[in-house]
Amino acid sequence: MIMDWLLVAGVIIAVYAMIAYYIKTFRLWEDHVVFYGPILAIKTDRVGFFDWFTRYSRFFRFYGTIGVAMVIIVSVLMTVMLVLSLQTTIVHQPEPTAVNEIRNVLAIPGVNEFIPLTIAVLFGLIVTMVVHEFGHAILCRIEGIRVKSMGILIPVVPIGAFVEPDEEDQEKTKGLAKMRMFGAGITNNIVLGIACFSLLVILLGLAVPLSTPLISGIYPDTPASLAGVPANSVIKEVNGMKISTRDDVASVLDTTRPGDTATLLVEKDGIAATCSLTLSAWPAAISNKTSGFMGVSYYDASQLKRIFDNLLSPIGFLVLLAIPIWVILDPATYGSFMILMNDSAGSVMWNTPFPHFWLVIQLLFWCGWWNLVVGTFNALPLVPLDGGYIMKEGVDRILDKKGLLKYSGHVVAAVSYAMLVVIIAIFLLPKILHM
Repeated sequence: MIMDWLLVAGVIIAVYAMIAYYIKTFRLWEDHVVFYGPILAIKTDRVGFFDWFTRYSRFFRFYGTIGVAMVIIVSVLMTVMLVLSLQTTIVHQPEPTAVNEIRNVLAIPGVNEFIPLTIAVLFGLIVTMVVHEFGHAILCRIEGIRVKSMGILIPVVPIGAFVEPDEEDQEKTKGLAKMRMFGAGITNNIVLGIACFSLLVILLGLAVPLSTPLISGIYPDTPASLAGVPANSVIKEVNGMKISTRDDVASVLDTTRPGDTATLLVEKDGIAATCSLTLSAWPAAISNKTSGFMGVSYYDASQLKRIFDNLLSPIGFLVLLAIPIWVILDPATYGSFMILMNDSAGSVMWNTPFPHFWLVIQLLFWCGWWNLVVGTFNALPLVPLDGGYIMKEGVDRILDKKGLLKYSGHVVAAVSYAMLVVIIAIFLLPKILHM
């Protein structure tokens, strides 16, 4: 399966390279196609439709002002969180994990092991970029800044959008108006991220858990492990008796004793297999039952449902943001959450309200995840991030009133470098401290 995907990826990259080479060599569509290294950008100067939003200038200025306040709050919270994280790293010196690997520093789908390369992931990323850049473009026009062009970036596949404001107009704009323009993208991302996660949790409330005997894990050195029972398979029969629930399995096994043979008919990915187990005694740490023990754990949809029902809160949204990392670092505990991120065997454990329900859930999850991650990261007081430029405007205004405007660049640079050092240290220190 992996080789198949590598072959497909190789073909796509080769086709992209040939098309890009042909366009660049023969200088085709020079007014609309630009290359930034290997990245192809398709742009247009037909951006007049952004003027339509100027008729609602009062609303968008209010929205932008609220957004600036929100960005400042998020910026402060993110800065405090990063500083505390660095302090914790220095004091407790945690062992390095996959989070500290170089490949996981950048959020590149398919390269970062926490972010799979799927349609839902790419959809969420593209929506995030478009929403972010359109926010800048709309507030540019509201504040009288001309937009010269807009377009999409295509390094093999479309990954985002961009708008190009008029540099002279942008330079002339000062103070709160400029802050609103820089903060609009972040505001859009955070608002859309919250909306996606809220709708996600509401839809999850419509899913009804089933008691299908889906094996989520196999205990090592147990009868199931020795017999080669596959994980993520559904038990269809035990000793020739039809099975539909976990209680059915328990009822059959309650009639057995250690040393008895149990024959399982299991199904995984539509393929049935028969496994013969010699049952053992129950480990004392698990139960004092006298019946036979297989050594399997079941997917518990009911427990997951209870967690889903409590996600509609700020803490719940933080949990959703952490799920891609938890699922990889601790699959035994959090593996069931994979159903929110990608195709999962656990989908058979739910009665859903409409077809392709879990695809919709995955689209909402990644759209919410990308928007909140990109929005909060861009809020950091670090140039060239939007939060850094908002900080610069604020510092300019404060120091200008005191006649110290000439020091503004030094202050902004110092804060930016300090934030960069903190971020790098959080990633590198666990490895350095345990070399």
